[in-house]
Amino acid sequence: MALPTAASDRQLKHRRRIDVQIYARGNGLWEVDAHISDVRPEETAMVTGMLPAGQPIHEMLLRLVVDEQLNVVDAGAQTLAMPYPGECDRHGDVYRRLIGLNLMKGFRQAVKERLGGVQGCTHITELTQVLPTAVVQAFAGEVLDTRGEGDSSIQPFQIDRCHALRSDGATVKTYYPRWYRASQHSTLPRAAPAPSDH
Repeated sequence: MALPTAASDRQLKHRRRIDVQIYARGNGLWEVDAHISDVRPEETAMVTGMLPAGQPIHEMLLRLVVDEQLNVVDAGAQTLAMPYPGECDRHGDVYRRLIGLNLMKGFRQAVKERLGGVQGCTHITELTQVLPTAVVQAFAGEVLDTRGEGDSSIQPFQIDRCHALRSDGATVKTYYPRWYRASQHSTLPRAAPAPSDH
């Protein structure tokens, strides 16, 4: 897989960083800290004045507390840097609306319904979209069974969730043979070509 060739004379104009850190509390609850920042390497004209190079245009933190069934039991957000001081940070405790959602059961759609448009902050709400897979990754092997080797085990959660881990694919056949399922298409005889109208 090749990337498009980077131009030799390209110039960095903007950097967005998204950082998600997940902590075990030790009591069956986990803290999920999602941080977003936007920074420009040059001084930037904002409607409120000039922003020095390297100072964040946006810097926000969203924190969820989730249980081991991936239910959100607490949530909140903080805005540290913003283009419209006194306005961007006036969303109050709207991110508490995430409480009661499950990260793996309609989470992204529920976020749109509860926080879409003018109900929240575009950037904080955007952070929520990466959280389901980040939390699953943190839980993998510790909370979630990723091997499925025990007699009473169920199929590991990751199988059939991406192209590399298809239940009828080579990866599953090699590393998770118990859960390999030969494709029905590969065992059926190839259909004869349709007769030509010509």
